[in-house]
Amino acid sequence: MHSVTVPSRSADHKDSRESRHGNHHLDAVSLAIIEQLQEDGRRPYAAIGKAVGLSEAAVRQRVQKLLDQGVMQIVAVTDPLTVGFRRQAMVGINVEGDTETVADALTGMSEVEYVVMTAGSFDILAEIVCEDDDQLLDVINKRIRVLPGVRSTESFVYLKLKKQTYMWGTR
Repeated sequence: MHSVTVPSRSADHKDSRESRHGNHHLDAVSLAIIEQLQEDGRRPYAAIGKAVGLSEAAVRQRVQKLLDQGVMQIVAVTDPLTVGFRRQAMVGINVEGDTETVADALTGMSEVEYVVMTAGSFDILAEIVCEDDDQLLDVINKRIRVLPGVRSTESFVYLKLKKQTYMWGTR
């Protein structure tokens, strides 16, 4: 298990650094703080301050503001197998009608960890983490396929997780 800082995937990567969900301008110091935390999500604020030229208190305030604004999260990333989740799958979903409605319903399911609206073969991709095959089957058959607007699903069961990282830095 390791801890990482995950910049919000909703962050718009234009030069203005404004979030799509708010107009949060990220200056060079905030970006440097995010990068420090991506390297080590448990790095002490004093060490971050030294690296970016701020006091520990100033770093603490900036980190809290970034968290409050939804710009980033600080989370523990685990290997799902080691904490009791023996089955993972990516589910491609085709939708008739409004994909937003289906995507919103998926985000409310505790087993669904990741929801992406896409262009291509599927309208939505959803990553599902379950304890076993029975739970995965239940989620797909009794909760996803019955959602209004879901036309079809295709499941891609994970055999082995080779890479899981959130170290893409900032731009």
